Amino acid sequence: QSQLAESGGGLVQPGGSLRLSCEASGLTLDAYAIGWFRQAPGKEREGISCISSTEDMIYYVDSVKGRFTISRDNAKNMAYLQMNSLKPEDTAVYYCAAYNDPDPRLCALRGYYTMDYWGKGTLVTVSS
Repeated sequence: QSQLAESGGGLVQPGGSLRLSCEASGLTLDAYAIGWFRQAPGKEREGISCISSTEDMIYYVDSVKGRFTISRDNAKNMAYLQMNSLKPEDTAVYYCAAYNDPDPRLCALRGYYTMDYWGKGTLVTVSS
């Protein structure tokens, strides 16, 4: 069964850092664009970053630009989200997702039903 699994969430103080991991099993991740999404309590799920299959394109929404870094290691079938300078408003469940873009140089933060695979999420809480 093909699936994604996130890990690395937890409780961190404002200004701290966390590194989220996304492990793929049953699929070859290098064929897919990867997106990271988050859903805060009472809010809709939002896309925050994506990386194309070839890493030619990396995108961040303004709220995380300069603080978060997305990366992937195709040899390990893994993707990552390094989160620095965390703020209380970053508190959310974080999800990784994958989809097969016809152009491997591109990525997009697509809607829920247009992503091919989703992980179950990992909770990040930023609080003092």
